[in-house]
Amino acid sequence: MILNEAEALRTAATGQAPRLNVLAGRTVANLFFEDSTRTRCSFTLAARRLGADVLDLTSAGSSVSKGETIVDTALNLQAMGVGAFVVRCSASGGPHMIAAAVDVPVINAGDGKHEHPTQGLLDVMTLRQSLGDLRGRTIGIVGDIVSSRVARSAMFAITILGGNVVTIGPPTLVPKAFEKIECGPGNVRVSHDLDAELPSLDAIMMLRVQFERSGGGPAIISGDYRELYGLNQSRLNRLPGHAPVLHPGPVNRGLELDSDVMDDPKRSLILAQVANGVAVRMAVLRMLLANGG
Repeated sequence: MILNEAEALRTAATGQAPRLNVLAGRTVANLFFEDSTRTRCSFTLAARRLGADVLDLTSAGSSVSKGETIVDTALNLQAMGVGAFVVRCSASGGPHMIAAAVDVPVINAGDGKHEHPTQGLLDVMTLRQSLGDLRGRTIGIVGDIVSSRVARSAMFAITILGGNVVTIGPPTLVPKAFEKIECGPGNVRVSHDLDAELPSLDAIMMLRVQFERSGGGPAIISGDYRELYGLNQSRLNRLPGHAPVLHPGPVNRGLELDSDVMDDPKRSLILAQVANGVAVRMAVLRMLLANGG
């Protein structure tokens, strides 16, 4: 339902149609206590293209930097008439804590190593645009899986739609336990050999190595990560011709992806993901807030 709504909003999401004004008079607060470009900007654009007012708040510019809890920050903003919160934070479960305290919708924009639901939605939206029905398709997710909330949300979304996921990376970053993360009817499998998996993939999603989450930085460097798991032109040529390349961003050029692969106009869907992010977030905001939600 959300994906269908997002497809219907694609023209408005790209700014090629007048804003819809279905959220006129409503205020959406972006509480971003971690750095972000794509998610924060797309939620801001999504809200404005629906006619809402937007508050953008970061930890550096708020009383959180003085010791106030994120829950108290949200309660104070709700008292000012904020009608919904979009929350990104380093604490897993942070948005859930806020949702338990306030009386308005709360959208998880990424919490720690836990989840990033709207990213999972935009990823499957992009995959469906390229591949059609995902049932029986095999999607490779490559990289720092253990640190990635994006990977977790994508696994749930892909397997719900009947696709299969192969998580690929070094054992320190892709433990066997990830095979338990699935919602069916699709399944999740773990592999540590990217080259062996390439010919069987219908799409490949590369992930950023998250050094800031201490996902084994020294091990990544000493293990020559780029040599074993970077997507270069040679590896791209070993993928099936129909298989697109995705990445949730930001990209460490030359580590996860070589520039010629990232910028390939036929195979790379990275900018399509960014565009779809606005549409997905418009759909979520509209469904939660328009006409009482």
